[in-house]
Amino acid sequence: MKIKNILKSFTFIAAVSFLTISCHDDLDQLPIDPDSFTEENVFADINTAKGALAKLYSSLALTGQQGPAGQPDISGIDEGFSQYSRMLYNLNELTTDHAVVGWGDPGLPDLHNMSWSSSNDFTEALYSRLAQEVSFCNSFIANAANLTDAEAATFIAEARFLRAFAYYNLIDLYANVPLTTIVSVELPQQSTREELFNFVESELIAIGTLLKESGSNEYGRVDKVAAWALLSRLYLNANSWIGQDKYSECITYSTQVMNSSYTINTTDANGNGSAYDELFLADNNTNGAQNEFIFALNFDGLQSQTYGGTTFLVHASIGGDMDAANFGVNGGWAGLRTTKSFVDKFSSSITGTDGDGFPINWSDKRAMFHTDGQNYNINTISNTFEDGYAVAKFKNINSDGSAGNDSGGDFVDSDLPLIRLAEIYLNYAEASVRGGIGGDTNIATTKINELRSRAYGDNSGAITVADLTLEFILDERSRELYWEGTRRTDLVRFNQFTTGTYLWPFKGGSSTGVGVDTYRNIFPLPANILTINPNLTQNTGY
Repeated sequence: MKIKNILKSFTFIAAVSFLTISCHDDLDQLPIDPDSFTEENVFADINTAKGALAKLYSSLALTGQQGPAGQPDISGIDEGFSQYSRMLYNLNELTTDHAVVGWGDPGLPDLHNMSWSSSNDFTEALYSRLAQEVSFCNSFIANAANLTDAEAATFIAEARFLRAFAYYNLIDLYANVPLTTIVSVELPQQSTREELFNFVESELIAIGTLLKESGSNEYGRVDKVAAWALLSRLYLNANSWIGQDKYSECITYSTQVMNSSYTINTTDANGNGSAYDELFLADNNTNGAQNEFIFALNFDGLQSQTYGGTTFLVHASIGGDMDAANFGVNGGWAGLRTTKSFVDKFSSSITGTDGDGFPINWSDKRAMFHTDGQNYNINTISNTFEDGYAVAKFKNINSDGSAGNDSGGDFVDSDLPLIRLAEIYLNYAEASVRGGIGGDTNIATTKINELRSRAYGDNSGAITVADLTLEFILDERSRELYWEGTRRTDLVRFNQFTTGTYLWPFKGGSSTGVGVDTYRNIFPLPANILTINPNLTQNTGY
């Protein structure tokens, strides 16, 4: 399962590769045959260029030219494995207290055990996916610059956002990668984390006036609030990444997001007493959840099929005695579970226990666990699905109880939020507690209580300003955002990812958990990339 299409740089000549038969239907683009069109055709006018823009979005959601498999963008690895959010889950959730997986694919067990090498298939796959996105964006920006239609400027701004988003991920995961903004056949030089940080910052600030106004773009496309939200994230991690305190800047942009048209979903569309689960249902593009999504990957069980995305999150979470029909799919892959360390984050809201004294009911409805037949403790990480509680957060079920569009139950409709307003509330709160200028812990407490009111269905989970400590915020981020791709980044920022300060089952390969070397706070550059490009130096420790 080796990635063979080694990237010589972040510079794919991607003219034809823009064309895809699986563009988001929200962008209303027809399939384009890559054998029939050239780069000149693609950028002949604003309408065909929109198809190329769709490819930039779909490259994060899908895996190639023929869904769900058959013409992959990245070869040498199982195509379903190579999808962006599936790889992000593997690197940012599976490496933490949030998840374990029993599958034995080469390199996969090493992630939770924190023993990966520079030849790990999964760290290579995400690097390749992000490198490809940068290259697609570079090519689009260069070609779209020749268009005279006024809307081209918006398209280019969106491409610049997507490029900045890819680089945000690369800074987070790999730290020191090449910075390329043009299509070139030259081997690029390595950039420092600070240089990359400054680039992403400057790009997001620059496009803030070029993107569409809050909420005015088509669903599935970004507006200026997405740029502000990503700046909020970037600044929150600045001290961790480049040793610079930018909490005041985080507060500034978080405030702009909180004052935008985006709102926390409070619509309990399925009437189960909580408006939280609507965020992860099959109709989350229409049930009210979409008003909270600042940037999301769009999926449709018929129009955009992949073995990654929410199809992965739903199927892989089902096993044991779980009924797949209750999740709107035809079966489970019996892979993903969680650890007791995460379950215990909800211990203060337990309202009942089973015969063995393990929690089974929570007043905090974000605790979406399947416990029947599941063990609270994990004895070994293996194909024994019953070891560890199962997570029932993502479902291919609409708010009215019907299943998603794919009648066969293979592929899932649920969109996957990459940035939503709830996270920005938490960013604001953390930056305020860390002393950022302009922050107000009273406002932060009010915002956190909005989330907890939704979670509890009433104000019984409300906190006071005195409760708003950094440790509380870290735990609240875990409760609110689990399995959404942010956990490792949070633990690194709090100095708890590699250290012995916080342990979870099988951290470092030990059943009780052990600390590991701090160099594992970032992942290695892929060994095959280093072989091709002598300008690059491996990250320390690898």
